[in-house]
Amino acid sequence: MQPSASSPAPSPAPAPAPHFDERLTAPRSWWLIAGLLGLSGGLVMFPLGTVPMLGGLIVAAVLAGAAVSSYGSARIRVVAGSLVAGDARIPVSALGAVEVLDAEEARAWRMHKADPRAFMLMRSYVSRAVRIEVTDPSDPTPYVYLSSREPEALAEALEAVRAGAED
Repeated sequence: MQPSASSPAPSPAPAPAPHFDERLTAPRSWWLIAGLLGLSGGLVMFPLGTVPMLGGLIVAAVLAGAAVSSYGSARIRVVAGSLVAGDARIPVSALGAVEVLDAEEARAWRMHKADPRAFMLMRSYVSRAVRIEVTDPSDPTPYVYLSSREPEALAEALEAVRAGAED
């Protein structure tokens, strides 16, 4: 008896490689603070005995670590003709001019120049940013503000995707 020669099932197409991918991870000092909060939880429970102390240490450390991890998991990507920033997915065709902001200009756009209608993915520990106009007339968002450690690379990726779409 010979095995039947069946053709392998077609594999799904690989996901397109991102033109830009950045994770805005929290700084190491925040992880140190999370560890100290865990230690504090243990110290608070110390008068109740060893087991409650270990429980307090573990619970406080896990909660603080989860908070730091979730805040530091923001991701910015340019993939498949879209800008994906946090939970937002915006087609590059709906975006206009890209402005790379230095630390001083980024601070101004976070404070007195900010528009409350803008989409902002900002992290206090990232000093530079990029501001991207939204050109979609049906979208009330005037611009997208994204903190980035590599704003020039993000701007280049957006321009490359835009140039590729025009070809």
